[in-house]
Amino acid sequence: MLNLSLTHLQRPADKAVAEHWLLVLLHGVGSNEQNLFGLAPHVPANFHVLSLRAPNVMGPSSYAWFGFNVRPGGERVIDQAQEAASRQQLAQVIASAAQQLNIPAERVVVGGFSQGGIMALSLLLTQPGLMHAAMVMHSRLLAEIAPLVAPPEQLAGKQLLVSHGTLDQVLPLAQAHATCKAAQALGLNLRYAEFPNAHEITRDELAQAMQWLAELAL
Repeated sequence: MLNLSLTHLQRPADKAVAEHWLLVLLHGVGSNEQNLFGLAPHVPANFHVLSLRAPNVMGPSSYAWFGFNVRPGGERVIDQAQEAASRQQLAQVIASAAQQLNIPAERVVVGGFSQGGIMALSLLLTQPGLMHAAMVMHSRLLAEIAPLVAPPEQLAGKQLLVSHGTLDQVLPLAQAHATCKAAQALGLNLRYAEFPNAHEITRDELAQAMQWLAELAL
């Protein structure tokens, strides 16, 4: 069992595989580490899977990486102090997990859904030395991290998967398009796909994400 500052669930990689990778999963607001851990049986066997619980309590079995409010016009205003604290703690946890598992940063992937995807994307852009890739599902890019984005040379070669639902009623499709535009401007290796679903991960979307992981680890 890993010694980490965040509550977590872990599925070990297959010991028969020579080169192991690490996939860190970050749940959405109001959920917990159990949620995305349900993806673990589908993740390629050469990946350790680590599903983390966010530090901010919303209610019973309900957690968030940061609080936010929605203005009448739909604009979201985040708790910047909570976001920054969560991002710092996540960086420490991911680095510690990789070290304990003896996995180099170039074989670390951080993935998330909704608010968890926000954190995965923010970490890739601000601390690219932690990981090789991010998997961002039904999420968005925070304007607040723009001043913190790493120089293009540090982002070179980094991989980004963005997937979204055309019927997403929580985070509109335009958010994914904006993320892709920013990723391309930064020179990231982007894979983008959209699906005819709402704010959820469907079978087709999951299959595409798992194929992307498998290709990364070839």
